[in-house]
Parts: sequence; C-alpha cells; structure tokens
Amino acid sequence: MTNNLRNHSGKIGLGVAGVLGAVLLYAGTGAGARTGQLDATAVSKAIAERLPKTKISGVDCKKLSGICEVTAGPNVFYTDASARYLVIGRVYDMKTQQDLTAARLLELNPDTLVRGAAHADAGDGEEGTAPTAPARPRNVNLAELPSAGAIRWGAASGPKLVVFTDLHCGYCKAMTGELQKLGFAVEERPISILNTRPLTEAVYCAKDPVAALHAAYNGEEPKGSPKCDTKGLDANEAFARKNGFNGTPVIVRPSDGAVIDGYRAAPVLASFAKGGPA
Repeated sequence: MTNNLRNHSGKIGLGVAGVLGAVLLYAGTGAGARTGQLDATAVSKAIAERLPKTKISGVDCKKLSGICEVTAGPNVFYTDASARYLVIGRVYDMKTQQDLTAARLLELNPDTLVRGAAHADAGDGEEGTAPTAPARPRNVNLAELPSAGAIRWGAASGPKLVVFTDLHCGYCKAMTGELQKLGFAVEERPISILNTRPLTEAVYCAKDPVAALHAAYNGEEPKGSPKCDTKGLDANEAFARKNGFNGTPVIVRPSDGAVIDGYRAAPVLASFAKGGPA
C-alpha cells in the first residue's frame, strides 16, 4: 500500500495501490457477515482472508458509528460490519467539522508530514487557496503586525513561536499538542482559510480566549456571542494575504522572521525555535 498525504487547507489524499484499488470487496461469510454486528475479530479475519498480502495493524469497530477503522502500517481505510465493502477516503465529522481521517493519519505518521503544501497547489481552485496570491517569501516582517489579533498561550518564559492557524484545521490542532509538549510561548494568530471567521471572532472575543481556542479545536464553540474589536484579526488576514499564506499552519520564528509551512512534530519545532533550518 502507498500513502500520499498533502497538507493544505485541510486537504488529504489517500492513494492505495494493488488489490486495495478495488473499492468494493466481498469477504465471504463470518460472524460479522451473518449478524451485521461490529465485531473487530470477525472483521480482522475476513480482511485477512481477502487481503492476504496486506499486513493489518489494527481494526477498531468502536471509534465510529456503523463502520470499522482499519489500519495497515501508515494507511487507514474503512469497512462495514461484514467486511464486504472497503471504503478508501476521508471520514469527516460534520458536527464538529473535523477531518477524522486527517487526525488519525497524523497519529500514524507524525514524522512524515514535514512539508506543508500551503502554497504548493495555489491556483487549483479549491476552497482556502488564493490563485493570485504572491509566492511566500522565506522571511516575513512580524513588525508589520499589531499586538492585537494574537491569542497568547503556553509558558511565557519559553522559546517563542508565532503560528498562523485555522480553527477547523486538523493539522493545527495536532501541532498544538506538539507545542504543548515543548512548553513554548505561543503567539497564535488565527486566519480564516476554511470559512471560520465567525468562529474565530467568537473565540477571540471570549472571556477566556485561550480556553476557547483549545475548546474550538475539540469542536466546541464558545457560549454566548460577545463582541469586541476584531481589527487585529483583519490585520492577521491582510498579513497572510500579503505574504502568500494560503493554508495553515504557518510557523514564524520571531527572531528573524523565518517561515515554515505545515505541521511539524515537537523535535522539529524545538530545533527551528533555536535557530535551526526552516
């Protein structure tokens, strides 16, 4: 099996070669096939019979309603209770607006998502891209940004990074966990790539913006509708447009304005914050 991931505006592509290229597979009979119940053991057995050359890492029939998640090395796919139908693609939670497949792939492949494609596909017409945006410079001038527009969290005395994020970006949520591990001083500047401006304003204007920020990554919206001056958010988005930030996350080192795009694991973030290569 092969796995191709790209990290721009929350998009993921999952390519599967060989026998898994067939979307519908018949797995024969078995406990799961007869009863229609989500039986991970029966599903594992059925898949092993139909895909003998594929090494299955795990089957989880409790995570999602009505389907089983199947992992095979760095890859994820899904099947029904009988293991007759194989589904290759993304599972998207419309209530929380989270890409569940993206989050799972990040768990399985934390070290492979080291190159963001925030600007690689500019011009493909997909939501969140800006076909006419300029090529992003390697360094940006953070002095052009006002103090407003940032949500600051983490250890105030720790190494500092500025991150441009979208609150519906699964990669941003995952990278938040990496930053928390490091105890960094994070200056998070939300921008609306995935039509999240109303949510961003609600978080930014919340009584406790930091708590609201992390709750939003878990699919929770701030209670009430507080109003505040959101010109700082306008400045974030203008800065992003000027510098060609067409996707998230984007990480900026304050000391020299060096930029890296896309999700990074904790070791890479730590090295970058200390002056390592972008």
